[in-house]
Amino acid sequence: MEIQLLELAAGVAAIVLVLLLLRVLAKKSMQNKTAQERLALDEAPAPSRRRERERKPRPEARPTKKPERAKKPEPEPEAEPEEEEEEEAAAERAPSDEEAKAAYKAGLAKTRGGFVAKLGRIFGKKKIDQDTLGELEEVLFTADIGPRAADRIFQSVKSGLSKDELTDSAKIWKKIRETSEQILAVDAKPVDYDKKPFVLLVLGVNGVGKTTTIGKLAKKFVQQGKKVILAAGDTFRAAATEQLEEWGKRSDVPVVKGKPGGDPSSVIFDAIKRGVDEGFDVVICDTAGRLHSNVGLMDELKKVRRVMDKAMPGSPHETWMVLDSTTGQNAISQAKTFKAEMEITGIVLTKLDGSAKGGVILGICDELKVPVRFIGVGEKIDDMRPFDPHAFVDALYEDAGDEATAA
Repeated sequence: MEIQLLELAAGVAAIVLVLLLLRVLAKKSMQNKTAQERLALDEAPAPSRRRERERKPRPEARPTKKPERAKKPEPEPEAEPEEEEEEEAAAERAPSDEEAKAAYKAGLAKTRGGFVAKLGRIFGKKKIDQDTLGELEEVLFTADIGPRAADRIFQSVKSGLSKDELTDSAKIWKKIRETSEQILAVDAKPVDYDKKPFVLLVLGVNGVGKTTTIGKLAKKFVQQGKKVILAAGDTFRAAATEQLEEWGKRSDVPVVKGKPGGDPSSVIFDAIKRGVDEGFDVVICDTAGRLHSNVGLMDELKKVRRVMDKAMPGSPHETWMVLDSTTGQNAISQAKTFKAEMEITGIVLTKLDGSAKGGVILGICDELKVPVRFIGVGEKIDDMRPFDPHAFVDALYEDAGDEATAA
């Protein structure tokens, strides 16, 4: 009996074990199913995210349409400011021309008050007759325009006009203007500034404003964007080098100098060599204005020219003489003396604003046949102006007929 009970208990235990195993297996299958479902839920949104990512780049690709940055031909609106700047610059240049004319006229005020005013009084008479020609001749020959220029103007009026025209003051003035302009318009080649460096030799006796002229010319070249160097070749005059150095500081231009009383040729040689080696555009050379005698001065200047040609073959490219208009016909004599000894390619006439003898320019051009390159009509740098024969004649004789009538 006991054995049967034991067998029954073992069978029940076996059944219980089987049931327990089946339950455990059922739970595991349920857990696996729910895990798969969860995984399916987690993985299902992934493709949609990918699609969203694929869609999102497209809107972000729109910035590539923003070659609006490359589209920055919005500098085109900047082209308008440039045109405006050019117009403004042109507008600023125009008044400067008027300023130049005004300066020309102001600089010749004293000359107009000299022989031009005397001519005005002659032609201001109610009746112009044969005696008027005699008075015209006297005024011209006593003016500081030189005898040759005076005779040329007088003969142009006397021989170039008919008897009827000689009674018309307007026609006489017109003839005087025409002849004056012909005298001043010397046939000469324009200055070739394209040489590099352009070497300019400046001559003149002491006191004519030679060093000041060099300083003003240097400033003008610098304003044109040129690189300039100066040679202090006047080693004999006290303070000449210091004066040139002062002008150099004003224009921020280097000055090559030597010892006081030293050899001017060596100073100028060094300046030209430096100009060549360092790529300067312009070399301006000052020279002595007086030695113990004219012969000594001319010999020194000839030596300077020879040395310049060694430093740079073909230099100097221009040789300008500075003359003081206040000295009248003495200026013509000085120019003749220099020209007899060496080539002069241009004249710079200074101090026109301080003299009634500005008409000397007519005599210089007529006798020397050398062109005037610049004239000084004031103290400022801008008052050193390129010479224009037509503008000069206009300023010299401006309103002369009206002034004559008023007289």
